[in-house]
Amino acid sequence: MGKIRVGVCSEHKLLLEGICRLLDDLESIQVLLKETSVDGLLKSPALDQVHILILNPDVLDARILNLIVQMSVVHPKVMILILSMAANEATIHKTIKAGAKGFLARDSDQDDLLEAIFTLRNGHDYYSKSITQLLLKKYITDLKSDSPSPEQKELHSLSSRELEVLTLWGNSYTNNEISEKLFISIRTVESHKNHIMQKLNLKTAVDMVKFAIKNSIIEI
Repeated sequence: MGKIRVGVCSEHKLLLEGICRLLDDLESIQVLLKETSVDGLLKSPALDQVHILILNPDVLDARILNLIVQMSVVHPKVMILILSMAANEATIHKTIKAGAKGFLARDSDQDDLLEAIFTLRNGHDYYSKSITQLLLKKYITDLKSDSPSPEQKELHSLSSRELEVLTLWGNSYTNNEISEKLFISIRTVESHKNHIMQKLNLKTAVDMVKFAIKNSIIEI
């Protein structure tokens, strides 16, 4: 796999430059597009060439939601990663429904940003810790009242190492933290995650956490 081609659009010039400088220092990532406005973004000829678009709007309003929908239709191969300091459950659900593949909130740092980029490039959605907790809040409440039984068949398909990775992943450990704790490479961690998603027929990290909670792999 070649370099991950990234576009960044932020109405805050200082943040835009900071993100681009961070990504420019990495050999595996190439910043092809830098824009400070939605109009400039849509007119950029580089938009067709990027794999991931980091979108940092000033406000997540109808204009931005329409942009995400438009991007999903006109540029379906471009995966949109939202970076927002103001996020609530309703807004997050709207952006996901519109077609965004990832969401980073105020608790995110540069490691989260990089992990999100690599996760999206591998074909999976990515949500920061606070976003995941917000999305799972209602699910957990319903789950406690329903008390469903574990899905043993799916669990038995996992190797002992995959189960270890699943447990740490479900407890919000990053790839780096899992790598250090289990004494394996980050590439091996990513490989285990992909196998877990395939074996359990999961599509997103949120699905994975739901599965881990439902089967008492992690405590809530």
